[in-house]
Amino acid sequence: MRPPPRALLLALVLLLTASGCGLAAPGGSGTEPKVTILGPWTDTQERRFKDVLDGFGIPYTYQGTAATREVLLAEVQAGNPPDIAILPGVGELVEYAAEGRLKSLTGLYDPGEYGTPWLPEAEGMKKDLWVPLKVDLKSIVWYRRGEAPRPRPAPLDAWCTAMGDDGSSGWPGSDWIEDLILQQAGPVQYARWATGHLDWTAGHVVTAWTTWAGLLAQGSRTRRQTILEGDHRGRPGGHGLLFGGGCALEHQGSFARSFYGDHRDRAALTDSAPLLPGGPYTVKAHEVSADFAALFGDGDRARTLIRRLTSEKAQEVWGRTGGVFSADSAVPARTGEADRAIGGRLTDQRVPLCLDASDVMPAAVRDAFYEAVLLTVAHPDEPVLPRLEDIQKVQDAQPDTVRRLNGVCGRPQ
Repeated sequence: MRPPPRALLLALVLLLTASGCGLAAPGGSGTEPKVTILGPWTDTQERRFKDVLDGFGIPYTYQGTAATREVLLAEVQAGNPPDIAILPGVGELVEYAAEGRLKSLTGLYDPGEYGTPWLPEAEGMKKDLWVPLKVDLKSIVWYRRGEAPRPRPAPLDAWCTAMGDDGSSGWPGSDWIEDLILQQAGPVQYARWATGHLDWTAGHVVTAWTTWAGLLAQGSRTRRQTILEGDHRGRPGGHGLLFGGGCALEHQGSFARSFYGDHRDRAALTDSAPLLPGGPYTVKAHEVSADFAALFGDGDRARTLIRRLTSEKAQEVWGRTGGVFSADSAVPARTGEADRAIGGRLTDQRVPLCLDASDVMPAAVRDAFYEAVLLTVAHPDEPVLPRLEDIQKVQDAQPDTVRRLNGVCGRPQ
């Protein structure tokens, strides 16, 4: 289950990039220099993002890929980074900032319109090096409308789950463990763990991991193999996992509606805490994720594009037409039923919001986390502690230049 060597991975990424995978170049004409953008959105999400970009009148080239981290690393090492990179988390952006590769975003957006945890800061680093363009809620469970689950833990057979992804297989399992730590131990201990101040072998982490392994152990070897090999989005061109099989519940972020196609209006959601294994738990906090934009180029056009993407008007239009949510407190909430349900949780003052833990970890630690997730799916009956000790070794081996983030949990504005 060990990932391929980095050199091989980069070679494959460069091959895909050269072949034009995920590459598009609308948004302008003539010979004007185009702003180059690397982002995580493909298919329907890419089309909706490009609709927003097209309205700015700024020539651009957008490259959408699920392997944003690998593609960006390859392009940086080749000396040709994009003007703007959009990554699902800030863990790696911290590393690029430490190398002095990121340009300041000061003056391009209003930090006062963003509350915690949307602008996490790295220890000893400048501010305004990244800004969230799109956010999602993760401590939720989707179900088919009219089939609301009972508020108690559900067996494995009820869950729609798969670990496969084009970029980083295993991350759907990390969401389970993160949510369990959050609901079992609370946001303070969760934040300590996410930022490297609480060891992977600590009791809170071991308990959550063991709880999740116990759920997986309910399934047969064939069932677990299906979880390992399945794509978390379901079949290409289908209706996601929730409407594509015999399962009834999906522990997935608010972006999952984009997988459901024309069944999206049949999907409803509820808090995950009562349904997680070992529970029911009370809701101590909500896990959230964000796609952060950073500036690698110095051009005025790239800076202008960042300013327009973060404007209230663009964020509102993108939310209304693209089904996404904004971290900007000045952007009006949408009015659809599911939108209100998610938006209410994103701005709910009762509980804190906490950024996805793996998204704020150093890349090497995050990758070790995902690998341990896959090993646990394959062998849930084996002790979890040795796997957690392996991740801790990776964390301990991080160089002193790796900076930790502050402000990953907090109450929104």
